[in-house]
Amino acid sequence: MTTLVLPAAVYEQMRAVAAEPLETAGVLLASFIATSDGIRLLGREYCPVPETAYRVRRADSLGISSDGYVAALSRAEQLGAVAIWFHTHPGEGSWPSPSRWDDKVDEELAETFRLRVNHDFYGTLIFSPNGNEVAFTGRVLLHGTAPAHIDRLWVVGDRLKFFARFGQTSEAPLSIYDRHVRAFGAPIQKALGALKIGVVGCGGTGSAVIEQLARLGVRRFLLIDPDRLTPSNVTRVYGSSLADVDKPKVEIAARNIKRIQAEAIVEPVESTCNVEATAKCLASCDIVFGCTDDNAGRLVLSRIPYYLFTPVIDMGVLLSADDRGQLTGIDGRVTTVMPAYACLICRNRIDLARAGAELMTPEERKRLEGEGYAPQLGPTEPAVVTYTTMVAAAAVSELLERLTGYGPSPTPGEVLLRLHERELSTNLASPRPAHYCDPAGGKYGAGMAAPFLDLGWAA
Repeated sequence: MTTLVLPAAVYEQMRAVAAEPLETAGVLLASFIATSDGIRLLGREYCPVPETAYRVRRADSLGISSDGYVAALSRAEQLGAVAIWFHTHPGEGSWPSPSRWDDKVDEELAETFRLRVNHDFYGTLIFSPNGNEVAFTGRVLLHGTAPAHIDRLWVVGDRLKFFARFGQTSEAPLSIYDRHVRAFGAPIQKALGALKIGVVGCGGTGSAVIEQLARLGVRRFLLIDPDRLTPSNVTRVYGSSLADVDKPKVEIAARNIKRIQAEAIVEPVESTCNVEATAKCLASCDIVFGCTDDNAGRLVLSRIPYYLFTPVIDMGVLLSADDRGQLTGIDGRVTTVMPAYACLICRNRIDLARAGAELMTPEERKRLEGEGYAPQLGPTEPAVVTYTTMVAAAAVSELLERLTGYGPSPTPGEVLLRLHERELSTNLASPRPAHYCDPAGGKYGAGMAAPFLDLGWAA
């Protein structure tokens, strides 16, 4: 399976091109990632063919000189990207299926593209207008292998958009989802079933997120958590019982998903995203829910949306109590992290000192705490299923809002819940200049370039 991921700005540029009355061409520069689920192409830049390079340009055909793509191939080599030949089949109702002439052009361009960018990959992409969006087909031609389709288009921005390849047959949603379809339509229900969703942290908030996603019809999960169930977890972890104490939380979550949806595909990973190999697994996901309570894990999750174009919906719950055990504050947070939005560091949602302490060995941390050079990690925080579930529901609602578009525009990047005051507020923050989350920082769509996420990983 091959997925093309486009940030909203690039998609809008190409969608506008597809709406033009004459056939139009360009080169899409993308990072190439091989994952456990197939290929992901992260669209980084769209380079239109200059007007002067068109020899022929009509509503049903075009011809260009090599000047139309040479500069784009040089840019691809500079970025370490692959090049995808793009053109349109204009006119509402047109089919974006390749013609025999398109096949001939691909034969002529493939080897040139491969040689100029020093990669075995050559790809093609065709857009046609489809209402306010597009219909598409695409092909991947890796040297020495049979051609394969680009199966999915995932657009990441203020609104999240999923498109299946034109002509790909899909079954109608099952009748059990009838109430969902009445609420947000069959296309959204199909998208939920097609997305692969990662959940990092399968405890109180994570298990509540998983429960809701499974009942919404999500069928592909990647679950990451290094911990095993304790007796005090049972009061908050969905699908668990006292008989599950000492079992991995990811196994309990996977079992619960299968109980709800027997056909679901679940990958449980008993590890932490602070391990490089585990973090790389997230490259196969379309969206990630951050349900971890450690700052070190959030350091990794904070970079994923920019390097991999995988949105992260991060959440946290804080219960405050006085010396008598009386609740004084119930605060929840849901922060959406994606390109053009501020990261968790720019939002001051990560305690960098505590993150450093969490990455130390117990012996090293104890020694430095005694010398006053490391913050103490503190006691176990209070937690109650009612409040972890409320915040989890707000996080899942964030996904639904961005898929359906029922909320305000621009969409807020963060929701703050002060449950003890019955208050809810939202905000939107911009990246700090030159930070990795800033478009000008040059990290957008960098993919799997070494070192991964520009982080130092333990050997």
